[in-house]
Amino acid sequence: MRILVTGGAGFIGSNLVDRLLADGHEVVVADDLSSGSNRAPRAEFHQIDVRDPALAEAADGAEVICHLAAQISVRASVADPLTDARVNVEGTLNVLEAARAKKVRKVVFASSVARYGRPETIPVPGNTPARPMSPYAASKVSAEAYLSAYRALYGIEYTTLVLSNVFGPRQSPGGEAGVVAIFTDALLGGRPTVLFGDGSQTRDYVYVDDVVDAFTRACGPRGDGEVFNIGTGAQTSDRALHTLIAAAAGVPDEPDLAPARLGDLPAMAVDPRPAFDGLGWRPEHDLASALKLTVDWVRNAQ
Repeated sequence: MRILVTGGAGFIGSNLVDRLLADGHEVVVADDLSSGSNRAPRAEFHQIDVRDPALAEAADGAEVICHLAAQISVRASVADPLTDARVNVEGTLNVLEAARAKKVRKVVFASSVARYGRPETIPVPGNTPARPMSPYAASKVSAEAYLSAYRALYGIEYTTLVLSNVFGPRQSPGGEAGVVAIFTDALLGGRPTVLFGDGSQTRDYVYVDDVVDAFTRACGPRGDGEVFNIGTGAQTSDRALHTLIAAAAGVPDEPDLAPARLGDLPAMAVDPRPAFDGLGWRPEHDLASALKLTVDWVRNAQ
């Protein structure tokens, strides 16, 4: 099938594009290259802002749109909520208008665990109500609401994938990057690493290839009108994560300590089990082996 990937030059998007091409799909990439840089030579490429009405041209003939283009920084959303909303809400609405104009069957949307705020139950069940606590989280929840509205009005199907902490090849260590990329880049470069607080803060780390597999499955008929958590359900502390990455890199496990950061969640993990039945998906990579793959990729790319 013909599939449009917005944000297809970014970390997750470029890995998804490679998988879709390998599976024999015809792939179109739409990306403004404000942060991404990876282009698959066999994919049709459009350098375009996700808010540009000309996005409909890139969607021409597409059966599915995988919508990953976004403003992804929580801190940036707090500093400039208007820009965050323009990219994440207006951008999603523009994707849906393109889908309506070109009779696209389905939109697969990348949401975030930020939608849950400070959950009372961990792992977070898939039916947990959204409680956004930042403009970024609010913009993701707003985008989800538009998906539901366009399904009701125009019959455009959607599947929303709520992503936990994704890591793997091509993730940048700069900006508001994932801690795996930050630790890996520093440890391989011989630079100090920092744990905030006592290192007991936990997150649910899921390998990018497993996330990509969830997107490919959602491109089919399964999961229409559904929201699925995409994670492992397992909590890994910052301290344990550092130990695993240091072991994979073959360097000493000696992080510096710094005061805890105000507002950091003490724990997060999501319950992915509804996706097992709803998409036929489950994570295939254990954390240690996936971290080794990531560290080896970064070492070879340096």
